[in-house]
Amino acid sequence: MAEKKKLLIVEDDENQRRLYEVTFKRDGYDVVVAADGTEAIEKARRDKPDLIVMDIRMPRRDGIDAMQKILGEDKHVPIVINTAYPSHQQNFMTWAADAYVIKSADLSKLRETVKEVLERSESAPEAGDSPSEE
Repeated sequence: MAEKKKLLIVEDDENQRRLYEVTFKRDGYDVVVAADGTEAIEKARRDKPDLIVMDIRMPRRDGIDAMQKILGEDKHVPIVINTAYPSHQQNFMTWAADAYVIKSADLSKLRETVKEVLERSESAPEAGDSPSEE
C-alpha cells in the first residue's frame, strides 16, 4: 500500500481549519494544521509535508510571506493557495504557488486541485535529475 501523503493546512479560521482537516483525513491524507504563517513555517520544517494548502490573510504572518520563507528553505514543496480573495491572483508574489483556489463552501475544487498538484509533483523529476540552466 502506498504511503499516505502529508498535507499541511494553513488556515486562521478555526471552523474552516477543522473542516479541511476532517475532509482531507477522510480522503486518506495525513493532515497537519497551522493557524497562521509563523506556525506554518515551523510545521513545514518539522513535519516535511508533501503539499501545503495556504490561506493568505492571517494574523501574525500572512500566507504570502510564509510561502516565500517556506519555499526559500524547500523550493520543491508544492503549495496551493486557498483564499477568499481572487484579487491576490494578480499579486506576483503568489505566482510561486502551484495552484490558486478561491474558497467555496463546496470543497470539491480544493480537493481536486490538491490531488492534481500532488500527482504532478510525483511525476516531476527530482532536483539533480536534470541539468540546471545557469
